[in-house]
Amino acid sequence: MTISSPLIDVASLPDVSTTAGKIADLKARRIDAASPVGTVAQEKVRANGRLTARDRLDYLLDPHSFVEIDQLARHRTHDFGMRSKRPATDGVVTGWGTIDGREVCIFSQDGTVFGGALGEVYGEKMCKLMELAVTTGRPLIGLYEGAGARIQDGAVSLDLIAQTFYHNINASGVVPQISVIMGSCAGGNAYSPALTDFVVMVDQTSKMFVTGPDVIKTVTSEEITQEELGGASVHMDLAGNSHYTAASDEDALDFVADLVSYLPSNNRESAPRTHYEVEEGSLEENMNPDDLKLDSIIPDSPTVPYDVRDVIESITDDGDFLEIQAERAANVVIAFGRVEGQSVGFVANQPTCLAGCLDIDASEKAARFIRTCDAFNIPIVMLVDVPGFLPGAGQEHDGILRRGAKLLYAYGEATVPKITVTMRKAYGGAYCVMGSKGLGADLNLAWPTAQIAVMGAAGAVGFLHRKELAAAKNKGLGESELMELQKSFEREYEDHMLNPYLAAERGLIDAVILPSETRGQIARNLRLLGKKHVTRPARKHGNIPL
Repeated sequence: MTISSPLIDVASLPDVSTTAGKIADLKARRIDAASPVGTVAQEKVRANGRLTARDRLDYLLDPHSFVEIDQLARHRTHDFGMRSKRPATDGVVTGWGTIDGREVCIFSQDGTVFGGALGEVYGEKMCKLMELAVTTGRPLIGLYEGAGARIQDGAVSLDLIAQTFYHNINASGVVPQISVIMGSCAGGNAYSPALTDFVVMVDQTSKMFVTGPDVIKTVTSEEITQEELGGASVHMDLAGNSHYTAASDEDALDFVADLVSYLPSNNRESAPRTHYEVEEGSLEENMNPDDLKLDSIIPDSPTVPYDVRDVIESITDDGDFLEIQAERAANVVIAFGRVEGQSVGFVANQPTCLAGCLDIDASEKAARFIRTCDAFNIPIVMLVDVPGFLPGAGQEHDGILRRGAKLLYAYGEATVPKITVTMRKAYGGAYCVMGSKGLGADLNLAWPTAQIAVMGAAGAVGFLHRKELAAAKNKGLGESELMELQKSFEREYEDHMLNPYLAAERGLIDAVILPSETRGQIARNLRLLGKKHVTRPARKHGNIPL
């Protein structure tokens, strides 16, 4: 028997007519699969400060936990000289292993084999693993480094790419899907990560695009580098496809391990709960210094910002949380944290950026996160300080109505426990969107600093007292007197309207609480809402405004 590989000297192969020879033959094949195109290619990858396909698995998974499948698979193509080039694995390593003892299905694409191009057998391996993830209810992690369809395989390679898309779609909302771009991910192969729940990219290393620079130059004469076209910063800042920009391969995989800890294995389970003692006694008895800091976090002036991440830190166990898409749409913060050991998703307006206004990017960022939390049984906590939607013709023309409605839809359709804490401003339509009672929040809390109203004082006075101000101006009042009259009307409006108590009187706020009581209130109410059950009208599926 011979092994068709450019790396094995046929004359040195063992005699497979004996049992010992057969065992030696298998060991030789395994060695071949570990370095399908030779160790020189792998060392070149390492010399550039990157991890090889198998290095990534060794780094991410628990030691000795990886179980490989289809290790000895080879392509079946004979055209264009492919008969003599049949490296084992066909360019992708597939199998399963554990991360902190939890099983995951995982594949790692090997850019040293045919440039990572996806062929028939390569695609079959990926699809088999994707099916396995769904049938066993295990998270699916993809480590991508592929150059699109393998030309030598013809149409069948395109069909296998389409099949991977189908399996991504079939797994969506069933098991968490995490993609890590470990090199160039081009052509049809780039759509697979876009269908998954989270995408991680490595700065200056990861590239992701449908059409590469060479084709763009040929067709449009535009000259652009791979980094400018589809680098990590592009997909975080501009395209919004990435959820974390890593400094290195190792940093990317560390993020994945952390992320997995907040997620359940599938949609029928809850996220793993860390050991954290449930508090007994009164809220006051259980307050800690971090809780008390919240009583002074809101500035006296409503125009002075504060960092909402400090609020999240005070609420979560040990102050730990994992922020997602931190560099994109910074006017809203999305993060995973834990409260009494339970995984929770936080969506918070960030006053340090655009005063916490909602815009298109922030709305889509929050909507996607909320749908992910809802798909995987993770309660949602909204932290509200929002003066409204960002005004401007650019936002209107770019579709703020349709795209902002995604956040409305995502929150309204979510059936997980939903708690809202209004910290300061909650004006107009943005109040409705950010976890209002009318949109389906289970519990609405407010701090005494909350301002729940149709609009702020300046805008409201201009509308409510327009006639009085105009009459005063006609009587010849000077600018300073007019300004003082305006201010007096604003103070009257602030005293009467900009507070949480009118909303509390009408049942729109369930409780006005001290800021220092926030963590305890959320923890206690999550215990109750853990038994929440929602029945919805029968339908095939809703029609979110995509």
